[in-house]
Amino acid sequence: MCGIAGIINTNGAPVDKSVVKKMTDAIAHRGPDGEGQWIEGNVGFGHRRLAIIDLSSDAEQPMISIDHRYVMVYNGEMYNFKELRAELEECGYWFRSHSDSEVVLNALAEWGPKALVRFNGMFALALWDRKEHTLLLARDRYGVKPLYYAQQGTRFAFGSEQKAILALPQFERVLNKPALLEYFTFQNIFTDQTLLQDVTLLPPGYFLTFDFVSGHQQRTQYWDYNFRESEKPARYEEYLEELDRLFRQAVNRQLVSDVELGAYLSGGMDSGSITAIASQSLPKLKSFTIGFDLTTASGMEFGYDERAKAEAMSARFKTEHYEMVLKAGDMERCLPALAWHLEEPRVGQSYPNYYAAKLTSKFVKVVLSGSGGDELFGGYPWRYYRAAGSQDFEQYIDQYYLYWQRLVNNTELKAMFAPVWGDVNKVWTRDIFRDVFSLNDNKLEKPEDYINHSLYFEAKTFLHGLFVVEDKLSMAHGLESRVPFMDNDLVDFAMQCPVNLKLNNLADVIRINENELGSKQDKYFKKNNDGKQLMRDMMSHYLPADIAKAEKQGFSSPDASWFKGESINFVERALLIGQPRIYEVLDRHTVEELVLEHLSGKNNRRLLVWSLLNVNQWMEDTLFS
Repeated sequence: MCGIAGIINTNGAPVDKSVVKKMTDAIAHRGPDGEGQWIEGNVGFGHRRLAIIDLSSDAEQPMISIDHRYVMVYNGEMYNFKELRAELEECGYWFRSHSDSEVVLNALAEWGPKALVRFNGMFALALWDRKEHTLLLARDRYGVKPLYYAQQGTRFAFGSEQKAILALPQFERVLNKPALLEYFTFQNIFTDQTLLQDVTLLPPGYFLTFDFVSGHQQRTQYWDYNFRESEKPARYEEYLEELDRLFRQAVNRQLVSDVELGAYLSGGMDSGSITAIASQSLPKLKSFTIGFDLTTASGMEFGYDERAKAEAMSARFKTEHYEMVLKAGDMERCLPALAWHLEEPRVGQSYPNYYAAKLTSKFVKVVLSGSGGDELFGGYPWRYYRAAGSQDFEQYIDQYYLYWQRLVNNTELKAMFAPVWGDVNKVWTRDIFRDVFSLNDNKLEKPEDYINHSLYFEAKTFLHGLFVVEDKLSMAHGLESRVPFMDNDLVDFAMQCPVNLKLNNLADVIRINENELGSKQDKYFKKNNDGKQLMRDMMSHYLPADIAKAEKQGFSSPDASWFKGESINFVERALLIGQPRIYEVLDRHTVEELVLEHLSGKNNRRLLVWSLLNVNQWMEDTLFS
């Protein structure tokens, strides 16, 4: 696991090595174990190394192929690299190292971009062909590892983080207003845009080729999700047995490491099951949990601290267990560092993840995470019920689009933006939402089709946003985070698993809206264990019944109470007093009214408050630094 960066001067001017070093220095936290640069004429590659597999100097990067034709920088882990290596050796390749990086390099040399569909892992890479003078940028199927690129003037640059690109001398930083509007609609960015003009995030499952002789640039999708109903479904017992086999295989594949490996243990069934399997192979496995001080919590927040469940599972699986308890004020303490590492806000209130990675990195260099289980196996049934009753695609879009306005509705959005920008109707976020499905034209004929559409949407957007956050906040501490649920074979199985094996009584589901006021007894806070039925049945082989059958519980802090209680002074200082940077792009009167709705207890807008704090910090650090 590493950080990569590079620059190509399209006018043929030689690359200054000091510039490449500035780019890699900007992402040094991603690779504290070493660095390297490769310069040839107008091309420069840089690398920061976090040594996980083959700790020797033979695995250092940038890496050059045996025939000296290709140069590569690579960030990731390839879990099937041993199988690929054996296949390449049969083709006549020989290897200097035991690393997966060299396998990736030779696979690209042998098969070109077609090698990407053979890779089972997480990665972002750049490959320079010295003979053809072409660049290949590629990102893994699911977007677990990020890769940004930008072109200003005669410079084309790329990096694992935007920081590497922003380290270029005289790089112009301009706010990308449509992306900001997109963020404040969905608390996420669905497109390939970032909050900075000219900086683009290569989409998951894509590769980009750039011919610097002709100047031709092309982006190609090599993989996409395809949730569908099986034409010939198997018996339930067969699905259960196959899921068990594939899940165990996925976890065990991702245990490959030459350094110590641990596991997050949140108290939920996804991380618990991963820990259960991993502990069978690693008897001295370390596990990590974040808890919350609930002294001033209210409503459904009382269920947010899962330490007791995590401790019980740690005892069951005999892990060496570590915990950290977050209190009101911890968000304020970490916000500057968190916003700098996150680079731009994405889904959720991510600072607990920052502390989880910080704790874990003190003991191990690799950690297993449970991300992906919900999105693949239907863990959010209160979301999908909207889709089941749709009559056609446009009605489905209308209903689902309204639900995914996570921060403010369209009326409030226009009030926030219009006084500063004028007419904001030119950016219609419903079209952005609809365009997520532009390459997924499956027929919608029955309720299951609409639910599969929702699973597709959430994997493409919500899960991808979670991966961007997870990468940035784990690598902020030099920690590699692995996601066994995103094993290719397991994902393929999940996509063709019938909806009726994932969800039970969809029509009776009552949604959870964590932003509505009320106590745990109110109907809006009614929890359920309707989702992930097949996964629950499989996990019951490894977990206590109260975990496998537990009601769905997300990983969240009690900020709804903290923002209007112990942290109220911080919120007021950051958003209501003085001249916060955020009011250079948003209408102050409208935003203040929305913030005061939360502080007064009139409306729960904790996600909006968090987003405003984060964007304001981003503007201070990035836009105006």
